[in-house]
Amino acid sequence: MMTYIALLRGINVGGHKKVPMAELRELLTNSGLQHVKTYIQSGNIIFQSSVNDTNFLTNQIQSLILNQFGFEVPVIIKSQQELRTIYNNCPFSEDRKVESYFVMLSKAPDQKLVDVASKKKYPNDDYVILNDCIYLHCEKGYGRSKFNLNFFEKKLNVNATARNYKTIVKLLSLSDI
Repeated sequence: MMTYIALLRGINVGGHKKVPMAELRELLTNSGLQHVKTYIQSGNIIFQSSVNDTNFLTNQIQSLILNQFGFEVPVIIKSQQELRTIYNNCPFSEDRKVESYFVMLSKAPDQKLVDVASKKKYPNDDYVILNDCIYLHCEKGYGRSKFNLNFFEKKLNVNATARNYKTIVKLLSLSDI
């Protein structure tokens, strides 16, 4: 049995794409996923499955959400070990790490695209693209950053969703099933 963390993008934000967590947990449990837990309303799901194919699981969850709630939602799934590796590989010092955002990517982008995207710089924002994660530190806060997910998705040709340090730590804790 593998432990996974599914990260949904853009649900329950400003009254759009409403997905009640209790209904989502029940839906996923009824589909065969085990030990389904959610964390906060922004689409963080911890579950176990005997399926060892994240593409299959991603498509399954996307289809279930589309059929149940009537809209498409980007889903990025990481194994517990992958998320732990992402957390441990953060290139920032510990004091900057706790103020950072972890932008999960649906796949590791092509290096040529990374090279092009990495040329874009803004004062007070620092980021490093490593494999399938962007480590983003915004000196004045994420809400005031010039960077957004759309920029990275377009430049890197991937889906992306961001979580702050505290959420990553909590997801790792909750995934110790």
